[in-house]
Amino acid sequence: MKSNHFSSRRAFLKSSTVAATAFAGMSVSQPPVHAAENNVIKIGLVGAGGRGRGAVINALSADSNTRLVALCDAFPERAADALTALKKNETFASRIDATPETTFDGLESYKKVIDLCDVVLLCEATHFRPLSLRYAIDKGKHVFCEKPVAVDGAGIKSVLETAQLAKEKKLNIVSGLCWRYDLNVQDMMKRVLDGAIGDILSVRETYLTGILWTRVRQPNDTEMMAQVRNWYNFTWLSGDYNVEQHIHSLDKAMWTYGDNPPKYAYGIGARMARTDQPAYGDIYDGMGVVYEYEDGRTIYAFSRQQSKCFNETDDHLLGTKGRATILKGVITGANEYTQKKVPSDMYKLEHEALYKAIRSGGETYINNGEYMAKSTMLAIFGRLACYTGKRLTWDEALNMELPTKPSGYTWDAAPPTLPDDKGRYKIEIPGLGLVYHQVVR
Repeated sequence: MKSNHFSSRRAFLKSSTVAATAFAGMSVSQPPVHAAENNVIKIGLVGAGGRGRGAVINALSADSNTRLVALCDAFPERAADALTALKKNETFASRIDATPETTFDGLESYKKVIDLCDVVLLCEATHFRPLSLRYAIDKGKHVFCEKPVAVDGAGIKSVLETAQLAKEKKLNIVSGLCWRYDLNVQDMMKRVLDGAIGDILSVRETYLTGILWTRVRQPNDTEMMAQVRNWYNFTWLSGDYNVEQHIHSLDKAMWTYGDNPPKYAYGIGARMARTDQPAYGDIYDGMGVVYEYEDGRTIYAFSRQQSKCFNETDDHLLGTKGRATILKGVITGANEYTQKKVPSDMYKLEHEALYKAIRSGGETYINNGEYMAKSTMLAIFGRLACYTGKRLTWDEALNMELPTKPSGYTWDAAPPTLPDDKGRYKIEIPGLGLVYHQVVR
């Protein structure tokens, strides 16, 4: 994946800003079981946390003949709680066909769910997504795949290979990079890519928020259990906070530049506010990254998770004829525009696109695999630039071998990062490498 020159805006627009229901139309045939409008589509859920449960509701809302038949989570209590909560949903309880017998737990329970469904919702911790995505496509299943899709370059390569296999097998993949399906963002991006601000010179992304959740170690947890329970706070499981969340903004930057990656990245990052408990694992809480294209175009990416600070999440585009702020919906300069927002439930729209494609009989086909992998890699690229303190190339980051693999996928396996006898985890210090982080008790 090397940086290529930005193709014409209109040519790109045809494949990137069309209606969500026909994102990447290709004339292909679908598996016969899904061709008829009234066929039941069996849904399976992998990862039964809040996002996973929400994805189930989105799937059931998007198509009136979908039914949840199986679900799983790494932990049995979370899987059981999700089943109970979904069966209590007044609107959709009658379409929850999953039972205790089709509710599974464990680090490889995704296989049991995928074997039972037609469409799988992949909402587990990021580390596991390349594995479950490949298993789903190998088994001939359509996929809703939450963002991000990997934590390192090896995972990205796997996802790209799987996405190509899905294309060959005519299996739909819809990404949880939901802003691509938002009607208001589509409107703004269409105007920008049609030339409303001229040639785009730079993109500035901000994702400045407070600190997110931690989950404390339980009395009988092995180290593997404790880290998977608290997965957001470990780089090998989440990719760090900028991969897990700032990816939404970075995805819009990639969209702006035709999904062509930059050549270089350098940045500064640190762990400044996450200091008072071991539950913060080994992730950072602030990063600023400069991405450079060979022709001089740039992406400036600022992300932070620190409480009681200035917050902003938006996309600021600078062109030769003006500026655009995507989420705010404002264009200034030669072609001024203030957007009148329309109702847009992007979480539901992405699922509607998936089920319409499945039922289309080949009129539409969706495969978001390549751009979701590249946008994830952009976030990993920035993280590695901050961790190392170096000016890296895209290929260097993509091919970097990283300690992201556990010794196995059982609860007694060893995670790739382990605490010392004081409960401290090593974190990356630019220029120094992995160093145990001081824990204030």
